[in-house]
Amino acid sequence: MIIEDVDFAAMYQAHLKKANRSHKTSDHWDKRAEEMAVSCANPNDPYIRDFLAMMDLTGADTLLDMGCGPGSICLAAADRFEQVYGVDYSAQMLTVCRRRAVQLGLGNVNLLQRAWEDDWQDIPVCDIAVASRSTLVGDLHAAMYKLNQHARLRVYTTHTVSPTFIDPRIIRAIGREVVTLPNYLYAVTVLEQMGIHPKVDYITSLNCQGRDNSYEDFEHSVSWSLGGLSEAETMALRQFYDSHKQPGKPLLAGDRSWAMVYWDKVDLD
Repeated sequence: MIIEDVDFAAMYQAHLKKANRSHKTSDHWDKRAEEMAVSCANPNDPYIRDFLAMMDLTGADTLLDMGCGPGSICLAAADRFEQVYGVDYSAQMLTVCRRRAVQLGLGNVNLLQRAWEDDWQDIPVCDIAVASRSTLVGDLHAAMYKLNQHARLRVYTTHTVSPTFIDPRIIRAIGREVVTLPNYLYAVTVLEQMGIHPKVDYITSLNCQGRDNSYEDFEHSVSWSLGGLSEAETMALRQFYDSHKQPGKPLLAGDRSWAMVYWDKVDLD
């Protein structure tokens, strides 16, 4: 077999199925909207700063932000566009985003409740389309196609570089098997097979387990990412923290990297 024989879109779906990652319902994200407005939407966050710095806004008046959450990107960029459109399938995320837009005095923010799998016919085609940290979807080919078709000029997406959200040492310490997820390489290869030649750059941001100034913060962050911990896992996590944490030093070295996979709009029809 050679690389041209590989269907990377199908391989992505097989990998996702093997990882046994359950689909997160809108209710799951509704419950986390307020917290994410604090932890993921600070305009001074290096991730947001670097994301915006990598975007070429030449000739762009409108922005589409798919999977906008509490407005991390679309609100931070709103003053650079005539109109921005934030799209998410979580009603509470949109409620929080709308509230933040009012607090920031932004009058050009339009919000729509849609999922990746929904019909996008009523979502406006914009000059630039982005999907920030929202691309671990069921059908990557369909998602990238939709973003390309809803952009006039350029598309910017971010994907994980590491195949795990939590450091494998932590996962092993609490007794779980390390299960990998599809990372950014699938996006690159899927786009190539679609006839799109993307560029790749990287953004470094704090790992959730980097919030370790107290055990309580550390446990909350790990539990948030893993979908809850059992009593035995919590005890094991506490033991791991106590045995590895040193005053004034991070518990684990290293930050999380995100791959910025971006391209100029391609006519695929």
